Amino acid sequence: MPGFLLHTGAVVNCTHGIPTQIPPVQPRVLVGGQPVATLASQMLVTGCPFTIPGPKPQPCLTIKWLMPAARVLVMGQPPLLQPAPGTGPGLCLSPEQIPNGPPMVAFVQPRVIAT
Repeated sequence: MPGFLLHTGAVVNCTHGIPTQIPPVQPRVLVGGQPVATLASQMLVTGCPFTIPGPKPQPCLTIKWLMPAARVLVMGQPPLLQPAPGTGPGLCLSPEQIPNGPPMVAFVQPRVIAT
């Protein structure tokens, strides 16, 4: 399924609205002046306030992206794809690796599409 290449400047929030940081893992391939995010990229969430009844904190700590490119590689790794702005094809994970819901993508570069 085709989608826009995700880069380190994309605005991705956890299910609870906290912005994510996508640190660059490769410096060579740029899209819109930003490094392309690959499957090796670790999406980090800091400061998510989510708790479950009890009260037991279950904040989102990482986002596991579930839609890498199938036909394109960036320095040997498949880049991450976003089909369209909105809900992202991934899972926000708690410290115990419990899914908290899908991430929300507010901005992604609109020019480069991959499959």
